[in-house]
Amino acid sequence: MAVTAAKVNDITAAKAMPIEAGATYVFDLGYYDYGWWARLDGAGCRIVTRLKSNTPLEIAEEIPVPGDGAILSDRIGYLPARQANSRKNPYCDPVREVRVTIETGKELRLVTNDLDASAEDIAALYKRRWEIELYFRWVKQNLKIKKFLGASENAVRIQIAVALIVYLLLKLAHKEQQAVTTLLAFTRLVKANLMQLKRIDRLLSNEPSEIENSSQMVFECL
Repeated sequence: MAVTAAKVNDITAAKAMPIEAGATYVFDLGYYDYGWWARLDGAGCRIVTRLKSNTPLEIAEEIPVPGDGAILSDRIGYLPARQANSRKNPYCDPVREVRVTIETGKELRLVTNDLDASAEDIAALYKRRWEIELYFRWVKQNLKIKKFLGASENAVRIQIAVALIVYLLLKLAHKEQQAVTTLLAFTRLVKANLMQLKRIDRLLSNEPSEIENSSQMVFECL
């Protein structure tokens, strides 16, 4: 997790994070930096991201694709030798461009350094990136993180960290039971039973708490 100010570009935070050698990195246009891509490639990482619509590609090979699917083309080539301000592009290795159409009809230019996997696998990897957007939306809507309780940087960082920890605990607990199918319904049940001592798999029951702790205070209604 990296928490930055609103005006800090995403790629700035990415460059500061350690690279996990051999990992697969899937990211969007916010991380468009050939130098960073070259570092990932040099560490043996697989990259899957998008190409800007105006980025030229020097084509070296055309790979046949079925004519009736979402894959429009599959090509191997080279990124521009020069970047903005006539700087030399540090990424000189061949890349692969996979053009796909998504459900909305929009066309995407995906780029990867994986020259062996199928075009369908590359497209599926990038599609999975949407899960992080759904995760952000879920946290904002269900863990009350739209508004911050404090204005200081430390207060904001603590609230974000707590929200991430809560999300992970909920996901782990949700996997341990079979009664509630959706994470949202499970979260609501946990909230409703937060002050009761119940087993996770019995949150739907109206039974009183089965676990008693003699050292815990008990309030009686008079």
